[in-house]
Amino acid sequence: MIEIHGTCPDRLGAVKDAFAANFSDAPEGLNEQAARFSVCRDGEVVVDLWAGWADVARTVPFAETTLAPVFSTGKAVMATLIATCVERGLLDYDRPVANLWPEFGQAGKQDVTVGQMMSHQAGLPGFAETVDSAIWFDRQAVLDRLCAQAPMWEPGTASGYHPITIGYLAGELFRRVDGRTMGTALRQDFPGLDLWIGLPEAEHHRVAQMRKPTSAPDLGTIDAIKRAAFLDKGSAPGGRGSAEWRMAEIPSANLHARADDLARFVGLLATGRIDGRQVLSAPTLEALRRERITGPDRVVPFEMSWGAGVMRNATLNVFGPNPEAVGHSGWGGSCGWADPATGVSGAYVMTRQSPHLIGDPRAVRLIGALYAAL
Repeated sequence: MIEIHGTCPDRLGAVKDAFAANFSDAPEGLNEQAARFSVCRDGEVVVDLWAGWADVARTVPFAETTLAPVFSTGKAVMATLIATCVERGLLDYDRPVANLWPEFGQAGKQDVTVGQMMSHQAGLPGFAETVDSAIWFDRQAVLDRLCAQAPMWEPGTASGYHPITIGYLAGELFRRVDGRTMGTALRQDFPGLDLWIGLPEAEHHRVAQMRKPTSAPDLGTIDAIKRAAFLDKGSAPGGRGSAEWRMAEIPSANLHARADDLARFVGLLATGRIDGRQVLSAPTLEALRRERITGPDRVVPFEMSWGAGVMRNATLNVFGPNPEAVGHSGWGGSCGWADPATGVSGAYVMTRQSPHLIGDPRAVRLIGALYAAL
């Protein structure tokens, strides 16, 4: 029997049962090593469960203060930070990126809007030519290549998930209008939250060890676009070791988080409020959450409905029953979501990764149990 820590009211006991079941009766290879599931309603934590081991050797318990790498789930945080710039009048989703960042407008990208870029329509899911994976640790080198590169499809005609590049693009746009990096703004504007874009070395001892998936994700039919996004030698950061990767600021890929604070933060996507403070107004939330494009994605094998940087539940049905819920999934199974209809938000983190790109069955089971019990 796994020892489960945290809080869960009796009326939501089915959630705790589902959490335990993920450790005991999940398909072989998907049973947990450690996990945490946190749920907020109108900003207040109502469920917070964790269990398991933070290290592969099973000597360090997963604790309340353990940090988990959540990979692309951090894109929900990234999208929210961009929305804070929209709220302050620094950005407009309908304005061309090149108006604020002239170098971006090269090679046919002069009309790509902020909203199109954030909804993965810019045609830059990866590099058109093979690069050394260490390039990702040189922010300016990445930006120079992406600015000079022609789109891989006509911008605005389709979405094509940008696994890593969107973090550099959104991060640079944020820096140009705000003056700070996203990692700095996250720490300064949301103090007290254990969320890190760029993790200081002094915090590395709190990071849980991940176990990689036992099989590769299904990307569907492979073409040049998918190879650039996921499969080319230099399609993801490498060659520098985990410590340097954790310290780098890659908003699309290396957020380290406590699940409870991640659930609180993504609650902004539902209500615009955190800790009693209104951060995003109703018009900004509508602009962030509304559908920017829908249809077959050019990179991930899903029918996607994209907001301005968030996955919309309308075509996925993985974030509960409300099609207007939004969120993001991360490599290996993590996710964060928010439901404007109920004010519910939540986050799931784990250490044993699965090959599911979106809708990991462990998270879906937990979210399903939650809504059935509400």
